[in-house]
Amino acid sequence: MPGTDPAEAMRVVAGELPDFSHLPELPERGPGADLTGRTAALLVDLPAEVTPRGWRLAERPGRDLARARSMLSSDLDVLEEVLQGFTGPVKIQLCGPWTLAATMELTRTMNVALSDPGAVADLTASLAEAAAAHVADVAKRVPGARLVLQFDEPALPQVTAGLVPTASGLSRLAAVDDDTVRDRLSQVLAATPAYTVVHCCATTVPFGIIRKAGASGLAFDLGQLRRGEEDGVAEAAEAGLGVLAGAISAVAADPGGARQTAERAIRLWRRIGLPLSTVAEQAVITPACGLAGASPAQARAALARCREAAAMLPELVQETEGSQHE
Repeated sequence: MPGTDPAEAMRVVAGELPDFSHLPELPERGPGADLTGRTAALLVDLPAEVTPRGWRLAERPGRDLARARSMLSSDLDVLEEVLQGFTGPVKIQLCGPWTLAATMELTRTMNVALSDPGAVADLTASLAEAAAAHVADVAKRVPGARLVLQFDEPALPQVTAGLVPTASGLSRLAAVDDDTVRDRLSQVLAATPAYTVVHCCATTVPFGIIRKAGASGLAFDLGQLRRGEEDGVAEAAEAGLGVLAGAISAVAADPGGARQTAERAIRLWRRIGLPLSTVAEQAVITPACGLAGASPAQARAALARCREAAAMLPELVQETEGSQHE
């Protein structure tokens, strides 16, 4: 979400999405509120610190980590206050293991952790333990909630394709084989009883790896989906995974109304050849790849359109099916 006030952001989210809330992230607050730093605050026995290039593993905890932990703790306090008595699904987000390994440097070097398989293994184990503790903490704060844990993996396609740059920037790290990518993802997904989602809003998303890793759902940007990737979405949906489809661009000149947004989800279901009767049960309409770059007004409007589009989806499905039978 845009802005720097966690209480205001949480109130907007809870107000516009009363049936499926989430813990907002506010990266405008700086290091520690960003995707990597927010997750670094939770890692177990792996302290981290900020460098001019981003985050790196450190020998001992310092001020950077204390600041990141303080921001997350205060955000969770706000979540607990605003969602008191809430009984629906609540989504929380962490950086996935592969994006974490591609964005965190090793101690005393400029090499990212992805360059060292041992460091990747340590990060994954620490993240799995952190995820379990984080879910348990939120469950105590909002005891009636059904928790959804999303792992953000924007770098996943680069990791599998061998496109992550080396420290010098002159070459690329070798591609990680699919089995290893799947196994590390599976390790963090299996660490918690929460409903788990892997989110990647890049192109060429490895949907098959995500499905085989054991995710409960997958999240992606509809605008980035290529024709060749639709089979991967179809296989995941047929296997029962939830589909969180980024159907709304908050910063587009003409993002369209709620009906057009709902129709995008229906068109996706028709393209992948699934019965339209399942789309309202299995799909979640979301903004496309977050709202941090939008204005507060745009962000609020995008959330409202998501809610309105979801509400009219069952009726539109009936209309579509009725016109097909005429």
